[in-house]
Amino acid sequence: MNEPALRIAVAGASGRMGRMLIEAVLAAPDCTLAGALDVAGSPSIGQDAGGFAGQRTGVAITSDLRTGLAQAQVLIDFTRPEGTLAHLAVCRALGVKAVIGTTGFSEAQKAQIAALADHIALMMAPNMSVGVNVVLKLLDQAARALNQGYDIEVIEAHHRHKVDAPSGTALQMGEVLASALGRELKDCAVYAREGVTGPRDPSSIGFATIRGGDIVGDHTVLFAGTGERIEISHKSSSRAGYAQGSLRAARFLAGRTSGLFNMNDVLGLN
Repeated sequence: MNEPALRIAVAGASGRMGRMLIEAVLAAPDCTLAGALDVAGSPSIGQDAGGFAGQRTGVAITSDLRTGLAQAQVLIDFTRPEGTLAHLAVCRALGVKAVIGTTGFSEAQKAQIAALADHIALMMAPNMSVGVNVVLKLLDQAARALNQGYDIEVIEAHHRHKVDAPSGTALQMGEVLASALGRELKDCAVYAREGVTGPRDPSSIGFATIRGGDIVGDHTVLFAGTGERIEISHKSSSRAGYAQGSLRAARFLAGRTSGLFNMNDVLGLN
């Protein structure tokens, strides 16, 4: 007997990532679109969530959170911190689980999410790409081996519309690198250089940010030593990888009732 389809709601339904997620849900035989959310005032409100792809889903895009989440088991959210927190409050009230791909949370907001995870199952990661999460494991190994005589720089590039910098993925890479070296990222990160900066602090981890065009997301970590350089890179040509990783996370949450998880849990990399 076939298992019933996993009922998924998508936040930011008319955005670039929201539409990619909706396409992925509609294409997945074990998932069904159960809700589509967008901000009040969006011209997409009231339209069929699959209309952009020429499909009729019977799910109308709504700004009413309770209506949009009423039939869902899992929400997938790639929006803004304030919006995500508002969505999660309703998720808790309705018992809906959530996959959180939003970035730019403050420490206080992260604490709010951790508290909500006592009541509902949440998976939060700044990058849902399977490839990126494998790269994070490689960075941990590389940093441990290259812990002396190598300067570490994180270079990231995204499209002109991205509003936070460095990217959540770049910061997560920094956290992995700092932890592998026995440091705290807040104590060793350098986010800007201008003018006469003096010699490079060998214990620092530098970040460089590029914004332009329609770059989906490029990340490179450079280990620069004497006589050699090692680069570990991940380049995204489409948001499809993020969408597929999000569906893997939603399936993972289906069997959990509470707790805060990450992509290592989803992929079995812990």
